[in-house]
Amino acid sequence: MNKLLIVGTVAFDAIETPFGKTDKILGGAGTYIGLSASNFNLQSAIVSVVGDDFPQEHLDLLTSKNIDISGLEVVKGGKTFFWSGLYHNDLNSRDTLITELNVLADFQPKVPQNFKTADVVMLGNLHPLVQASVLDQMDVKPKLVVLDTMNFWMDCALPELLAVMKRIDVITINDEEARQLSGEYSLVKAAAKIHAMGPKFVVIKKGEHGALLFHDSQIFFAPALPLEDVFDPTGAGDTFAGGFAGYITQSENISFENMKNAIIYGSNLASFCVEKFGTERMVALKKDEVIARLQQFKSLTQFDIEI
Repeated sequence: MNKLLIVGTVAFDAIETPFGKTDKILGGAGTYIGLSASNFNLQSAIVSVVGDDFPQEHLDLLTSKNIDISGLEVVKGGKTFFWSGLYHNDLNSRDTLITELNVLADFQPKVPQNFKTADVVMLGNLHPLVQASVLDQMDVKPKLVVLDTMNFWMDCALPELLAVMKRIDVITINDEEARQLSGEYSLVKAAAKIHAMGPKFVVIKKGEHGALLFHDSQIFFAPALPLEDVFDPTGAGDTFAGGFAGYITQSENISFENMKNAIIYGSNLASFCVEKFGTERMVALKKDEVIARLQQFKSLTQFDIEI
């Protein structure tokens, strides 16, 4: 069975949207990526850190999804990373109310020995030096390295981010971040500039407007499925990344054509994530629901036209 190594936060979130609010609930990029990737036939492990305030039931949930947590450090007397956010009415913009790094401030990732030969590495949104440290610990070069990042690291750690980008194969960022990183408004020009920074493939996420995949002169677009209920977009981008990386790991095919399928799988899983607060929908997700919605994606995008 192929192996996927996931690096990212395992955290507490407190979320408020126009549809309600939560107290501290399970969150973090690593959590969403792991739950999403658990829908595929693979072995996965999360490398992260939490405090001893992190409930055993959350650890049990991860292991119940066949996620190896031997690389999830529990710091005695430490507090788990906490983020609180308020979403505006359009759900596309949000205000960060609280960020408490806690144990994440001194995080030194430790890759489990049996995952140092992982086929695919998914570097979730973290400091670029942490992402680079994980790559340094690999015994063999992974078949594919996927990196997710955000504008925060472009603002405060750009040289480190550019250095790690030279070592990866795929970058996933949103349209605003792609424009900031490249200095180009056109996403086609932005992708070309980012490609020149190192990644062979550039994935630009556009939220409710789908996602774009770029590779040399090739472009693929996947729509987002129109949904009746959208409660909470938190973790949707990470869920997308987990679906993308999970599909690639399972299929063992890193061609552009296969990445089209990976983009659809990622978009499909992300469409479930937004239907409930936090990780609730992903935890309860059933295989037949995933397949049924994939059929909806196919129907949405398939057509015959005479040219």
